[in-house]
Amino acid sequence: MVTVPGFLLRRLYVKGSLKNSPDGASFELKNSLGSGHAKELMPLEIDGQAVPLENSHFSLDGKETSFKDVSEKEPFTLAVNKSTRIVVKGKKLDAGQHKLQMGFIVVGLGKLSFDFTDKVD
Repeated sequence: MVTVPGFLLRRLYVKGSLKNSPDGASFELKNSLGSGHAKELMPLEIDGQAVPLENSHFSLDGKETSFKDVSEKEPFTLAVNKSTRIVVKGKKLDAGQHKLQMGFIVVGLGKLSFDFTDKVD
């Protein structure tokens, strides 16, 4: 099975996009690698702590979807050159550095994951 290294997937993260918003902590992904979709999303991890799937959402083209609702029929899609906003509802981050990890299951590739570190001002 083909695998995609984490250092390539890390390029999905829009550096400097990690921030607190009224909904909670958020960041952006922008795909410049190639179209893809995941049939399942793994729990986000923030500073080593897993976030319940129902608290994590992604927004694309104005439609918000919970991580727990992702399936083969309702995939998590990263279209090329489109931004996707990820929101962890109810979670505020302290100022400073934070490490996040994101993982997903892609048909034909299996489980893929990457992490990134960024700071909140």
